[in-house]
Amino acid sequence: MPDLAGHLRLTIVRTARRLRQEAGGDLSPSLNSALVTLARHGPMTPSELASRERIQRPTATRVLDRLEQAGLATRTPDPADRRSSLAAATPAGSDLLAELRTRKTAFLAHRLEGLDAADRATLERAADILEGMLQDDRPEAGLPAQAAGPDAPRR
Repeated sequence: MPDLAGHLRLTIVRTARRLRQEAGGDLSPSLNSALVTLARHGPMTPSELASRERIQRPTATRVLDRLEQAGLATRTPDPADRRSSLAAATPAGSDLLAELRTRKTAFLAHRLEGLDAADRATLERAADILEGMLQDDRPEAGLPAQAAGPDAPRR
């Protein structure tokens, strides 16, 4: 199992890197991830963003500052807590994400066209299996019992 896990990890990391390269754009992976979270989950506080992104609150604030400076996110006062703000993706941020997704999908579609039907079916099944493995996104999900807990390393 460790050999398969290592091979899958390396392949997934390389695939993600290649997709980022093919998509272009100037967003770092952390800025892209935060923008995706804002676009998918609507307005949220910096603390909520930090929790969803599994980063510290000060880091989330810096990420939001950068997204806001780029015109990709906006912050408004939180009506429930005037000491906080609600961050959301701007239309420009949502448009950028759609463009990046289109480029990534086009790259993969072109690569898939070069495969025979059996290999495409295998990849479709593998995608379903991977998606199922990742359904439970708690930090300790899928980790051996001794690695789970408050002192467990983050993935």
